[in-house]
Amino acid sequence: MPTVYYILVILLFLFSAFPRIPSQHWVFRVPDFGKIQVTIITFLVFLMGFAIKSSLSYFWYFQSFLILLFIYHGLILIKYTPLYRVRKNHPGKNSSKKIHFISANIYQFNTDYQRFINLINTCKPEMFLTMESNDDWENALRVLEKDYPYHHKVTLENTYGMHFYSKIKIEESKTHFFVADDIPSIEAHLKTDDGFSFVFFGVHPPPPSPTEEETSKERDGDLLCTAKRICEIDQPVIVVGDFNNVAWSRSSILFRKTSKLIDPRIGHAFLSTFHAKYKLFRFPIDLMFHSEDIFIEKLKTLENFGSDHLPVYCEFYIDHKNHEQEEQIDTADAEEKQEAEEMIQEGKEENGERDKEAKED
Repeated sequence: MPTVYYILVILLFLFSAFPRIPSQHWVFRVPDFGKIQVTIITFLVFLMGFAIKSSLSYFWYFQSFLILLFIYHGLILIKYTPLYRVRKNHPGKNSSKKIHFISANIYQFNTDYQRFINLINTCKPEMFLTMESNDDWENALRVLEKDYPYHHKVTLENTYGMHFYSKIKIEESKTHFFVADDIPSIEAHLKTDDGFSFVFFGVHPPPPSPTEEETSKERDGDLLCTAKRICEIDQPVIVVGDFNNVAWSRSSILFRKTSKLIDPRIGHAFLSTFHAKYKLFRFPIDLMFHSEDIFIEKLKTLENFGSDHLPVYCEFYIDHKNHEQEEQIDTADAEEKQEAEEMIQEGKEENGERDKEAKED
């Protein structure tokens, strides 16, 4: 048992230290995903230490280290819980009507189309975004087009297809390929019936992992290109999607600061979405950010419809004349802007090795 304790302490140290190393190799980036689990396991190993105290050498040295480790992770994670107090802001009397959307990585090889269609018909959002949607999914979702007459489709077979459907009029939309010609992002300019314009971005960059991209360079570059594009837009903005990233990672923080957007999870909840089938090993990688004139009423995950991701559901208002949320905006300093530019360049230079047509593992 002491051997198990020592091994666990070493592993916890490594999983805590690796994300601090600036390398973009997946070995150093993936441990960031499991920070919630690492924090829980740290506490459990700390309790384990007391159970085997008599057989441990340097007991208080190791236990003190675990306490420090727990505090370190806790100080980062507490921002994404209700324990972290943020002022609750509400839209004013000049706000738009309530708008709803669903963002879902549907998993390209999931053929239970009807479960997702039923989810949309039940929730009746004004907009929804699908990721990993291919030609089969596009055909299956045609039954919804009578209710969602506005759409922007990027049909791919490489697990990076995206489809955006809306009841709200899309005045203009475009597909961006910021870092690679097979990794799209959607930019849609919409206008509500009550006269409120806003811009919706859907993103899905590739993850750093031993089975996909060796580094996070394309992911980080793609996200930061999106952030720079947002800075050129003088309208309310929402960015949603499978970021393949966690909110507390260095590149996510750079994205938030560069885009001058707000992370609605701060002070509220993690909203872990992947993997949908394994609750204990679930990470919050489907993210959302918004500008100060968008007010989030509700943000939550919905039931699994057969994908490996849980869908994200959001209710929000637009209020151009309410500036109460300005205090939640962080901006990048000169050093961070330079770092973002370097990440963008590295992302564009990286040569991701993806098949044009993905096959199920």
